[in-house]
Amino acid sequence: MRILIVSDAWLPQINGVVRTLQAISSELEKAGHVVGVIGPDAFRSVACPGYAEIRLALASRASLERRIATFAPDAIHIATEGPLGVAARRWCLARDYPFSTAYHTHFPNYVAARTAIPPAWIWRYIRWFHQPSSAVLVSTETLRDDLAARGIGKLRLWGRGVDTDLFRPDAADGSIFAGIPRPIQLFVGRLAVEKNIAAFLDSRVAGTRVVVGDGPARAELEARYPDVLFTGALGGAPLAAAFAGADVFVFPSRTDTFGLVMIEALACGTPVAAYPVPGPLDILDRSVGAMDEDLSTAIVAALKLDRRDCARHGARFTWAASAQQFVDALVPIHGARLAA
Repeated sequence: MRILIVSDAWLPQINGVVRTLQAISSELEKAGHVVGVIGPDAFRSVACPGYAEIRLALASRASLERRIATFAPDAIHIATEGPLGVAARRWCLARDYPFSTAYHTHFPNYVAARTAIPPAWIWRYIRWFHQPSSAVLVSTETLRDDLAARGIGKLRLWGRGVDTDLFRPDAADGSIFAGIPRPIQLFVGRLAVEKNIAAFLDSRVAGTRVVVGDGPARAELEARYPDVLFTGALGGAPLAAAFAGADVFVFPSRTDTFGLVMIEALACGTPVAAYPVPGPLDILDRSVGAMDEDLSTAIVAALKLDRRDCARHGARFTWAASAQQFVDALVPIHGARLAA
């Protein structure tokens, strides 16, 4: 099957949406599908207001439609609610072609954190965007229940996976945290206001707090917390070594819909400390994570957990299973001839 994914989030951006789409595309191709991605890298773009790292495509209607028709998809997935997503949605509706969508990010909460726009206004847009979708993919049962309560239907579960060839307990490099006081308390992710990183950095547990990642809040956080080790962004083996070498992974976000980094940490044998909110509540149990409204309490409790249990739990999340859920939710364009 020829599967087209349209996404406003794509390389060179590095975030959970992009990493998920990359992993799914790879798994689909392994299974014999042909995957095409239309992202903002194919067009002129401008920085998203308040979020300069995200590029908004300036794609003409004719240019986008020509790319879709040239690929000649058997099924279409619209991954995001941005300008490209809206344009692809319009193209499909004009031809009465089915398409699936996904709710990746609590966009209303993120907008509210950066602007004075009330979240309720954005939720109206979210409902409008997803209403004609044949299937709205969500990462957890908690998120499915939340969206259903907000009037969004046709919801399908679409879990996430972890690359256990990369993220594994023996990935630790003894030099990465050499000479640093333990316990090593690690955060990995974008350094942005919605990630609630200050809540972690204000925690009261002895040891060393390490922040891996980059983003618009980095300079402010480095100035405010001079005792914290900021490594910048890491990927591949160095990132896996950081996960495996830490004593606890701290996930302070209250707004993420899943938290891919949590299962990567677990696959490396590192327990997770988090707030008892959607995402952690869906992923963690008491053998692999500690959740508490006092993050320091959660960190102390997580440090006592068995790393072998964590590794076993993390390895349960596979991209092959995730890709199958993705395919099962697609509605093919039944032999329809695509219009140019």
